[in-house]
Amino acid sequence: MSRVTKLEALVYTAVRDEPYLGTLRPGEEANKHGYFVRKGNKTVYPTVDRSVLVRLETESGVVGWGETYGIVVPRATVAIIEDLLAEFVIGREPSEATEIHDDLYNLMRCRGYTGGYYMDALAAVDIALWDAAGRLAGKSVAELLGGRVRESIPAYVSGLPKPTLKERTAFAQEWMALGFDSFKFAAPVADDGIVKEISELRAALGPDARIACDMHWAHTPDSAIEAIKEMEPHGLWFAEAPIATEDVQGLARVAQSVDTPIGVGEEWRTVHDARLRYQAQALSIVQPEMGHKGITEFMRISEAAVEKGIDVLPHATIGTGIFLAASLQASLALKGVVGHEFQHSVISRNHGLITDGIECSQGEYRFADGVGIGIEPTEKLIAALV
Repeated sequence: MSRVTKLEALVYTAVRDEPYLGTLRPGEEANKHGYFVRKGNKTVYPTVDRSVLVRLETESGVVGWGETYGIVVPRATVAIIEDLLAEFVIGREPSEATEIHDDLYNLMRCRGYTGGYYMDALAAVDIALWDAAGRLAGKSVAELLGGRVRESIPAYVSGLPKPTLKERTAFAQEWMALGFDSFKFAAPVADDGIVKEISELRAALGPDARIACDMHWAHTPDSAIEAIKEMEPHGLWFAEAPIATEDVQGLARVAQSVDTPIGVGEEWRTVHDARLRYQAQALSIVQPEMGHKGITEFMRISEAAVEKGIDVLPHATIGTGIFLAASLQASLALKGVVGHEFQHSVISRNHGLITDGIECSQGEYRFADGVGIGIEPTEKLIAALV
């Protein structure tokens, strides 16, 4: 037995040469807080990368690490962790991670418990508990979850953050030369239109490459159906997030009106969110995002998908590599996983922030054996936390 004695939340900020998804387009201008709105999806982004890390310590000195989103108002997430969640975790056993998760979830049952900053905060705490539990047991998270069912995971290249279509197609070709055959482009920065984007990518990458479109929740059901059908002759692999996440019936109508698989789910926080869409037959691919869910809900969402015959294609966009490591550990133990997002711009920037263990090359993720989530922050990362 080794109970939790300390839990703290810290913010990591990384300066980017250019914002996520690439250079600012006309009419996109950062305000004094460093936030700007992408015109293509009306969503706010920062000019930097930020995530919130959780450091959990036990009586025996074992440390577990977790991570969640911090790109917008990170101190809100920190406050939830330190002012509320921490005191309900201290004194508990990390081996009770699932029970602790549910206890913390229930704390806010009538106060917006289903999403947003609260669930992000809970996700980071949950990852740290699982990490500590694995370290205390001398096992990896994948082993705690039942053991690996695979040794590698197919990776797809996500995002082509170049200013012109010509440069984006050349960039994709560079990744293809490195052994990757699956790609996803972002509709909000497809400046010449999504049909032109996929047409040029198809011509550049050939008939066998898989090409998906992230539609960033920007369409109505009718316009999404029309847009997807226009892309289908060019071999659309899947269409991600075509309409507003709140419109479950609209999503079902899109999914049942096109031939292309629909992928959704990065923004969901719980299996309850997922089941509403599963029951409506509103998707073919679920994309659980570890940084929004934590290991407990990630597994619940994915296992419920497998029961319904829905493919699992985990999402991963930002972070230092800590919640990516957790996502890969869970994915190694899951049936139904058909691949995993590879955010090259994030991973390349994170060099030196975490210990070795994650490799993504020749179109595959591989993960070395280890305990807990299999990696830990380096002194370089720890020194940058505030």
